[in-house]
Amino acid sequence: MKKRTLGIFLLLLTAFIWGLAFIAQRTGAESIDPFTFSTTRMLLGGFALLPILIIIDIKRLKGTNHKEKAKSKKAVQKTIISGVILGIVFCIACNFQQFALEYSSAGKVAFITAFYILLVPIFSLVLKHKVPAISWLGSGLGLVGLFLLCVNVSDLTSFNLGDLLALFGALFFAIHILLVEKYASEVDGLKLSCIQLLVGGIISMPLMFIFESPSWVAISSAIVPILYAGICSCGIAYTLQIIGQRYVEPSLATLVMSMESVFAVVLASIILREAMSVSETIGCVVMLIAIVTPQIWEIAKSKKKI
Repeated sequence: MKKRTLGIFLLLLTAFIWGLAFIAQRTGAESIDPFTFSTTRMLLGGFALLPILIIIDIKRLKGTNHKEKAKSKKAVQKTIISGVILGIVFCIACNFQQFALEYSSAGKVAFITAFYILLVPIFSLVLKHKVPAISWLGSGLGLVGLFLLCVNVSDLTSFNLGDLLALFGALFFAIHILLVEKYASEVDGLKLSCIQLLVGGIISMPLMFIFESPSWVAISSAIVPILYAGICSCGIAYTLQIIGQRYVEPSLATLVMSMESVFAVVLASIILREAMSVSETIGCVVMLIAIVTPQIWEIAKSKKKI
């Protein structure tokens, strides 16, 4: 139970960092194109983790024997393969979401992306994993809360290209969450995060040069949002996600991480002085209920067993 609580805390911290990153992402998108933003933030996040990994590995290798070094090589191979797979899925998901913001409103994109709340339990069933009824209730409440939080009713009059791109993004984010659950307990989380980010950045880079015209002037004008989105949102938050998901089942992890929308709205109201509407306030409350309900259920079950 303590590990589960730690996992939930780490995922909440992840959601908080992502919520603040949403403001940085929105600000940065005003100056640079989607592939350019994705490439710079991913590579920056990956390279920010590299010195830490090198220092840790140097300390680990000191005093190890040949057998331990052989095991370490096998572990590295497994980590690289897992990181490449994660990086490909992560790259696709992030770029779909980034391009969606070019055609649709931020609130609508946030809500459609949050459909991974339902997609993850559905995929889990397909993979023959048990999904408790309370998790479905939490997912349903979560979507209601996100709808109230993110969507303006007038936005629903038409379905545009951005909405479709956001839906594809949600699909790949759901796959990413399930893959993280699979790999997080098998390999080093910090290395996995670093490889994922570098692979995502490397894939996005040629697309940036083919379809866009990146310039140092444009990038430097958005340097603060890029630094935050790269180091904090990518480097730190996605590492915390991988570690946190070791101890939390995917259906609950998706709910906790979807709190990024709540943090984004609340932080925007504080930082950008954007007043929260009645609908947004109710949405925040419903989201909190959606996340707390499964926890109360689990605590009640554990007490009954005792």
